Amino acid sequence: MDLGILKETYAGETRVPLIPFAVGELARQGNRIVIESEAGAASGFEDQDYRDVGATIAYSAEEVVGRSRLVLKVIPPSWEECAKLEEGQILLSFLQLSNASRSLVELLIARRITAIGVEAIEERPGERPVLTTMSEIAGKLATPVAAHYLQARQGGRGVLLDGIPGVPPATVVILGAGVVGRTAAIRAAGSGAHVIVLDRDVERLRALERLTGARVATAMAVPYNLDRFVAIADVLIGAVLIDQEATPHLLDERHIRSMRPRSVFLDISIDQGGCSTTSRPTTILDPTYVSEGVTHFCVPNIPALVPRTATVALSNILLPYLEELTQVGPERIVRSNAALARGVHTHDGYCLKQKIASALDVPYRGLDQSWSLDAAR
Repeated sequence: MDLGILKETYAGETRVPLIPFAVGELARQGNRIVIESEAGAASGFEDQDYRDVGATIAYSAEEVVGRSRLVLKVIPPSWEECAKLEEGQILLSFLQLSNASRSLVELLIARRITAIGVEAIEERPGERPVLTTMSEIAGKLATPVAAHYLQARQGGRGVLLDGIPGVPPATVVILGAGVVGRTAAIRAAGSGAHVIVLDRDVERLRALERLTGARVATAMAVPYNLDRFVAIADVLIGAVLIDQEATPHLLDERHIRSMRPRSVFLDISIDQGGCSTTSRPTTILDPTYVSEGVTHFCVPNIPALVPRTATVALSNILLPYLEELTQVGPERIVRSNAALARGVHTHDGYCLKQKIASALDVPYRGLDQSWSLDAAR
């Protein structure tokens, strides 16, 4: 199969889907790979590294797309990037279509693109290897990012996250006990911060308490507790995720205004729309703004802060899926690899995710029905 890897255009995005080793493995199996020049440079992989394992270097996105059946990238594609795709191609990338515009999804449908969202690849219920790994990275970075923006020089309250003897530590309030929230809580508690985690699932909270030896306080994410705990946060972390839906706004201007002046709010849910009405996407190059007296950090691609780690991790996970996809093709992948099939969002002129199709009012067809119709042609 002909594969193409695009260089990311989103400001500050530094990852690339595959490291040279993975590209070499795919080339060894008979695939032809073209990669846009400098696509891996920010992750520490030069063009020559890819040439050495059999890839061809291209000097424009148009050339990559024109020479590929399967197009790979990392961050969700923009409308302009999708417009470069040719009819019937395969796109493998983070998609986040629940937070995408209707026009973008309609474009994928009109071009009959088989769009596979790596965040939705699911081995077993709740086990999403790509999403989990990137969420772990984001969760681990949340604590040092918060500590940085608490510094007075960064406009913060001038509070040391873990305190010192005689001076209490900062209070970190986390909304959501999923992978991001759990990882952030463990790291923040390990640093000595006072950590409170809110979630609507008591079993998640119970598991977190067991995991941390009760070093983390927990509470149900009901309006009373949101009002109570957001107001005392030095650091507030939004880590809310609802499958195939935009993140609900659990917070509004009133909540943010109740926080201590110059405190810090990291809305890690921003890639799904954000959990506060005060949130708007920022970039790694311009990561913060102040609203209601609170520093907002709303970067949707936090793992790009550590591109070497993130790229190697992403490549390790994607390679086995790509090896199978390139061997059997998308027409048979539903029957040969259910995990990868669960990541398919659009195919043959339809959206295959019912919640997304209903929310955006676009044509829907079930996964099994879609491929059974293909086979009948």
